[in-house]
Amino acid sequence: MMLSFRWNILTHGGERTLRLYLLLRGRIERVCKSTIEINGVTIPEGTVTMIPLTPLHRDPEYWPNQKNSPERFTKENKESTDPYVFLPFGAGPRNCIAMRFALLSLKVAVTVLLQRYSFRPCKETQIPLELDPKGFMQPKKPIMLKMVPRAPAEPEE
Repeated sequence: MMLSFRWNILTHGGERTLRLYLLLRGRIERVCKSTIEINGVTIPEGTVTMIPLTPLHRDPEYWPNQKNSPERFTKENKESTDPYVFLPFGAGPRNCIAMRFALLSLKVAVTVLLQRYSFRPCKETQIPLELDPKGFMQPKKPIMLKMVPRAPAEPEE
């Protein structure tokens, strides 16, 4: 039970991180298959449309409380949220086929690192973190932390 709870917290925290800090691309592109009118705007057939993900993932209309709240990604809260406002891997039939593998790899990597090390700020740690406004979501300066090895756990008998 406790392991399941911790795994869920890690899942919700990972999804929150992906919402706020996209890893690779900042937009989804699609070609319009037929002429359509949306909110009075006509989009002709063949037009490449782009959905910018960073503004969508930070829009207060969909994400009213911007504080650290990974619980918004619980199963109950996900069911009441529009599925097209959280798109780190795209959506529909053309979403990323490696999405589950990527999320599992993220959780395993974080788990192994936290089992072996404690992370502490050091004198070079930039607080608060400043993001570079150009290009991908990345800090202006490298994130510097001190990794303190943990003592190996004693095997349970």
